[in-house]
Amino acid sequence: MASGIITLLTDFGTADAFVGIMKGVILGINRHAQLVDLTHAVPPQQILPAALVLRSAVPFFPAGTVHVAVVDPGVGSARRPIVIETEHGFLVGPDNGVLSLAAAAGPRGAARVIEHRGLFRQPLSQTFHGRDIFAPVAAHLSCGVQADALGPPVDSIVELALPLVHDTPSGLRGEVIYIDHFGNLLTNIDAGALARFPAQRVSVSIDDRPVAGPLNAYAAVPAGTALAIVGSWGLIEIAVRNGNAAQTFAAGPGTPVTVVVE
Repeated sequence: MASGIITLLTDFGTADAFVGIMKGVILGINRHAQLVDLTHAVPPQQILPAALVLRSAVPFFPAGTVHVAVVDPGVGSARRPIVIETEHGFLVGPDNGVLSLAAAAGPRGAARVIEHRGLFRQPLSQTFHGRDIFAPVAAHLSCGVQADALGPPVDSIVELALPLVHDTPSGLRGEVIYIDHFGNLLTNIDAGALARFPAQRVSVSIDDRPVAGPLNAYAAVPAGTALAIVGSWGLIEIAVRNGNAAQTFAAGPGTPVTVVVE
């Protein structure tokens, strides 16, 4: 059952009216919808960061929430608009991988191509499907329209593949996959992989530069000191207390991170 909550995640920024217009369309259909902005600061056209943010957020909302993700460099092309029903609610957006990590995080129902044009806003723009397809469809879902009314199921969706963590003779080799607002460098090495090793024997390096830890708190080191910590996403991250790790290490997605067991 729909909760009446709709979340919005885009790369639109807030300097223009695009996000506000989507909200207007939603409220024109469901005046009582509760709208939550996850973020509109995804780097333009960057699908993987958006997918990671969506995956991190979805489990914390009530069941039946409708999550709209519009990072859509292929808007107007042959890429499909889709809806995916999961144990947490509905994922609505383009079939370009942006929904795939959240969908894979738990049990899910069918993925469906959105074909019910009677729910679209008309005339349909070729450049703003957030306004004309995804916002109105999300609003109708929040009012109780069933996902199977939107269109037929699809056999597969576009899946994003995260970089693999590799075993090495001395431990693990991963890489940075996301930079947060504070400049913390989130990696593809999760807490479960780290737990395989005795904590007191583990050390972490980024781009062959050692950091303190892994530690349990940013405050465990003096200001300006780099450290490794398991962050709120359950991933190892490289941080600088009261600083910016991305700037300190001139690092970004793809920068190698190693775990060494001594």
